Amino acid sequence: MRLADRVAIVTGAASGIGRAIALGLAREGAAVAILDLDERGAGETARAIEKAGGQAHAYRADITHKTEVDTTVAAVVARWRTVHILVNNAGWDQPMPFVQTSEEFWDKVLAINLKGPIVCTRAVLEPMIAQRSGKIISIASDAGRVGSTGEAVYSAAKGGVIAFTKTIAREVARHRINVNCICPGPSDTPLFRNEFAAVNPKLAEGLTRAIPWGRLGLPEDIAPAVVFLASDDADYITGQTLSVSGGLTMV
Repeated sequence: MRLADRVAIVTGAASGIGRAIALGLAREGAAVAILDLDERGAGETARAIEKAGGQAHAYRADITHKTEVDTTVAAVVARWRTVHILVNNAGWDQPMPFVQTSEEFWDKVLAINLKGPIVCTRAVLEPMIAQRSGKIISIASDAGRVGSTGEAVYSAAKGGVIAFTKTIAREVARHRINVNCICPGPSDTPLFRNEFAAVNPKLAEGLTRAIPWGRLGLPEDIAPAVVFLASDDADYITGQTLSVSGGLTMV
């Protein structure tokens, strides 16, 4: 198993892409801390991992609050002695024309999608620097690479995650910490079904038609890419952005 004896933190792992990532990391031997506001869903993910013979523990944490994240990371380190892998997966959006959005909406989107990864990355860097190793993988979006109609602020936040990834990768390379990001395209997740397809079916259909592979992404399409970047196979890869989007973007 490629991740035996590793400890991973996955945010937003109560469902969707985060749950698939947590399960994928656990299958490769990692002990996984599940961070989410959805306590019930986080517990279900942890139990699924344990049922399969892995190690996991669910933590309720709001990634936009630094104190909560710092406390949770300290609890993870106390439980498993350190942290080797962070996956910044938690995200949220609601598609609508920019002129219809409010300052309150901007603040929420930026807090979850940009501030959250910044807060979580800061929280794990000290233990990673101390052990001179670590893997940080942020789930950005192709919206952050090429833009996405109806997702102006979300695209800005995810573009910020990409830029943040590159900068932190440069700063911590000397500590042998790898920092990369993955950009999914439109994916069949609870968020997509509830906030996109249910609200604007034509938009959802148009996004699906735009994918050369001919279908939406699945959470299980993203997890193997995360496992690879978290493994020793990716030790010489840092500061990179990998699209996993069925060919939606080719840049």
